[in-house]
Amino acid sequence: MAPKTTMRRRDFLRATLVTAGAILAPSACGGDDDATSPECPLSEASEAFFPQSVASGDPRPDSVILWTRLADAAVSGDLPISFQVALDEAFTQVIALTTESNRRSVADDAAGVSLASLTAEERYGHCVKVKITGLSPATTYYYRFYYKSGDTCYASRIGRTKTAPAPDADVPVRFGYISCQDYIGRYYNSHRIMAREDLDFFVVLGDYIYETTGDPSFQSPSDTRKVTFTDESGAISLEGADGSTFFAARTLGNYRELYRTYRGDPALQRLHELFPVLPIWDDHEYSDDCFGATATYFDGAKDEHDIPRRKAANQAWFEFMPVDYMAGDDYEYNSDAEYLQDITIYRDFRFGKNVHLVLTDLRSYRDDHLIPEEAFPGAVAATEEALDTNLGNIPTVAKPYVEIDSYQGGIYKERLIAAAPAVGYDPAVITGDISVAYINRIVEMLNESSGPGDQTDLIDPEAPGLKLGISYFDLGKFGLNSSIGSRYLVDKNAFDALSQTEWNASGGENERVMGSEQEEWFLKTVESSDSTWKVWANEYCLAQLAINLVGQPVPADFQREFYLMLDGWDGFPNRRSAILGRIGAKENVVAITGDIHAFYAGRPTAISDGSRQVIEIVGSSASSKTFKEELESQVKADPILSQIPEAAFLASLIDSFLTNPTTNPNPTLAYANSGEHGFCVAEASSDEFMVTMHQMPISVIHDDYADREDELAGLFKKMQFKTMAKTKELFQFDEATSAWLRWDQATRTWE
Repeated sequence: MAPKTTMRRRDFLRATLVTAGAILAPSACGGDDDATSPECPLSEASEAFFPQSVASGDPRPDSVILWTRLADAAVSGDLPISFQVALDEAFTQVIALTTESNRRSVADDAAGVSLASLTAEERYGHCVKVKITGLSPATTYYYRFYYKSGDTCYASRIGRTKTAPAPDADVPVRFGYISCQDYIGRYYNSHRIMAREDLDFFVVLGDYIYETTGDPSFQSPSDTRKVTFTDESGAISLEGADGSTFFAARTLGNYRELYRTYRGDPALQRLHELFPVLPIWDDHEYSDDCFGATATYFDGAKDEHDIPRRKAANQAWFEFMPVDYMAGDDYEYNSDAEYLQDITIYRDFRFGKNVHLVLTDLRSYRDDHLIPEEAFPGAVAATEEALDTNLGNIPTVAKPYVEIDSYQGGIYKERLIAAAPAVGYDPAVITGDISVAYINRIVEMLNESSGPGDQTDLIDPEAPGLKLGISYFDLGKFGLNSSIGSRYLVDKNAFDALSQTEWNASGGENERVMGSEQEEWFLKTVESSDSTWKVWANEYCLAQLAINLVGQPVPADFQREFYLMLDGWDGFPNRRSAILGRIGAKENVVAITGDIHAFYAGRPTAISDGSRQVIEIVGSSASSKTFKEELESQVKADPILSQIPEAAFLASLIDSFLTNPTTNPNPTLAYANSGEHGFCVAEASSDEFMVTMHQMPISVIHDDYADREDELAGLFKKMQFKTMAKTKELFQFDEATSAWLRWDQATRTWE
């Protein structure tokens, strides 16, 4: 069942409930009860009136959601619209439709009408949603919308959709999944090839839009691929590292313009016209690296909690996505409700006996990142007492610190306060427990610029009596208001100790990702499922992504193990382990994942029990900068990393570091390709779950292959992975031997 929501029946963006009946005889079309008359001929599909074409989504055995958006610049207010459903593309087998509005006027409800009337409401951007019930399982249907302007009727393009198999049907299921489709300066060539596949549906794992108009760190607008906000004054003005100005959406109008632009793309439209979609969101549908209603553009330098902005993003997503929440009822986006009560998107679907798809929301309810971006690097995050109390020992990663107000008569406090203008921190933060290593770094800097008589001795880290703790400096945080050392490139061992300390101190009540209600629903749904395959549509990477730079040609500060990104599950390791400990006890649990802009495959495992694991197959970005490109850009933009000549070279070798068999930084990660775009196709039967990664080189992402699809198809390569029912084993297809090789986690080899 879908989770309970708070949508109310009153004035709403309608997913009007329409019941499908028998096939109408040809004479029934164009009758008095129809939305059009014989005197109103249908024109060719009109791009002007249906600029985002059509879409369908959230298919169940007896229902599906249909969607379009009507545009008529010459008319304001609510607009009448109608639609038609048939069993064939030629519309010779039209389905009878019965709505609440025509039910009383039709003597036999089963007869219905061939065209059902709807309203495209102005206050919802003229988006239209209709839920068709009474459909047959595992059946393909065709649909189209009509709009009458003057004496002419205009028809949308024809959409094709398909209902889910009956719950007891032992049939194979084939679906695609995509994520991260940045529009700006990039083309949806992945979508063109995916549209050639024979799919039952496709899943969007988030980042359907990107909220910015031209962030120079990853976006390069072109004449044909750009986004411009009509209301720039209502948007957030941001400055790139290169000094350029770009904008991030803030108002409902801003977010609507993003969806209208993205959905104007013909390749994306084609996907929606061919297959029903099951979408969830990640961060960019609201704001990059967000948690709840809080953005991270300024890395803690200012308060970015913005509930009106979050609700505007939610409403725009709701308007443009053909999503279902409540079985057999109308629903609305409740903009008057308090935040987190305005919309609920986590839900689940059954596709016969073999696939139970569970879609989660990992952004709305989650806690803040554990390491504050604005934290003073020298501050101690976990004291000796906190470590001993919550871990039962002082880990070797703990480093010395002093109470700077009183230590050595306050001389080091004076020195750090003196350095505040040059380093850029507020002198007021120089108080309490401060890392010895950080103090020494600042003193060294001051000594270099001071005369012989103004030198200050460094603190001996081996001096007796010093307490041991974990500071933000120990975590790899070298500067204020920075994502480096907080969300990205964080010392692994120090973070593991800190996160375990915080987890134990909270009694396991922190690191919330789903929130309590969703997590309870999720665990119950997966654990109680009797489907062959329990498939988790998971926004971001479950697999650990760490690298070991010990012995590499980098400065001493970087000679350690690092987590690459703590915005995903690596930032919530104990909660991840607790969830995997529950669902990993079940057979045949597979996670399909997006967000990271890379192709990965592995077996994420609970910390306490290696037998409790799931299979994870990660799909790369459809068009957004690959993970490797992002790392190279981060190195170039960061004031510290950019000064390390070898850093960019090491970033280019990211896959070698992720899967290094000698250092073994990620024991459960079996495959990594961080440098290509693409999509994935999953095929599930009663015996196996197989995923084909369709991988496209980055060299083609900036070219439009609309007239060269065959050439484009030849640029893709395929990698196949599968798991067999009841095994928890991961296999990779080896083209050289035409054999399936099993991943041996102990030896880190394919055999």
